[in-house]
Amino acid sequence: MRSDSGDALTSWLRGRASRPALVAALVVIAVSVQGAVCQADGGMDNQVVARAARIFLDGGSPYADKRFLYLPSSVLLAVPEAELGPAAVRVLAPILVAALVLLGWWAALRIFGVSARSRLAVGVAGGLAYFAPFRSELYLGNWTAVSAAALPVSLLYAARGRWTAAAAVIGAAVAVKPMLVPIALLFVLARQWRPLAVLAAIPLGASGLAGLAMTHPVLLFTRTFPFLLHGQDSFARPYDASLTAILGRLGLAQPASALLAGFLAAAGLWAARTRWRRPGGDERLRLVETATMLMLATFVVARPAFLHYVLVVLPLLLATLPLRGSLGHSPWFWIVLLPQNAAVGWPYLASAQRRAYKDALMLSGLALLLAWRILEPSLARRAPQRGAGNCASNRTHAGGPETTATAPSGR
Repeated sequence: MRSDSGDALTSWLRGRASRPALVAALVVIAVSVQGAVCQADGGMDNQVVARAARIFLDGGSPYADKRFLYLPSSVLLAVPEAELGPAAVRVLAPILVAALVLLGWWAALRIFGVSARSRLAVGVAGGLAYFAPFRSELYLGNWTAVSAAALPVSLLYAARGRWTAAAAVIGAAVAVKPMLVPIALLFVLARQWRPLAVLAAIPLGASGLAGLAMTHPVLLFTRTFPFLLHGQDSFARPYDASLTAILGRLGLAQPASALLAGFLAAAGLWAARTRWRRPGGDERLRLVETATMLMLATFVVARPAFLHYVLVVLPLLLATLPLRGSLGHSPWFWIVLLPQNAAVGWPYLASAQRRAYKDALMLSGLALLLAWRILEPSLARRAPQRGAGNCASNRTHAGGPETTATAPSGR
């Protein structure tokens, strides 16, 4: 019965969505984008990068602004934006953010052969309009949207055996924003050494050339990195949803927070390694779950981690819904996402100063759920072996009807 229900759900999710449903999804996304165009003024986070590019064009160092946290290559990529002017950026930034997130969603679906016209594709696309991380990304214009598109596209290439193309996509994304650096470990686990070299060469080469063209690039190491490692400043710190930051706000001492961060990072790496080394099953699912485990472990322990970071991994997890036993079949998956419904208000967590608590619940909750899904089969295989040994021992010593029923016939 469960098998029939699972097959029916898979067929329904993969089925073609109606035209009214598709139109409705496009309309609610367009309305969300239009709201960001009218109110976001090009996005606060995006303005930081554009301002750094204008400083560069004026002959200064972009790292004079402590909130510019990207690699030198990002400065050159932001130059066209600085030349466009605020009016054009105000319109283009939200449109580009939405397009990149939808591109990532499309690529995640294609990994598992799901059509962009399916009920799953259209339903999730329309649901983005009510999802707080997506709305935050639209209004901030953060360059995380590039990573949200790049990771699924890269995994789509890798699922088809094109590891060099996958590495080039990740390398280009790191040159834009160094968020996907942990995915280099996926190439290590897969022993894809030449693609790994390509991945590293693209951002290093681009940043090296950009550094030669700018004033005082050394400020990246002497000013920006220390600022980032200390959790930024009082303006950004309340929005940091990494578990280590949240525990610090709850009163846990810094040494204890650092120890916990190291433990969680090691546990996340172990879970990712375990998933990659597990034989059998759907190879595409193994690829996706290993990559998402690496990123979620990073978000939990590394500072900072913000609300919209989940857009990098969530489309990949949602795309696995048609697969039996995927993480999305657990009710807990939806429970940790529930507080991010923008239509629901949470009285204690409604203020900007406390929002990070529910964001931490989402990121750490997804990490724990995925780690449990990865490790549970190994634990389940061990438990029956111990139980079987105990039962055999009991039958040997106790005898009784069960012993008679299972005894050899003597033939």
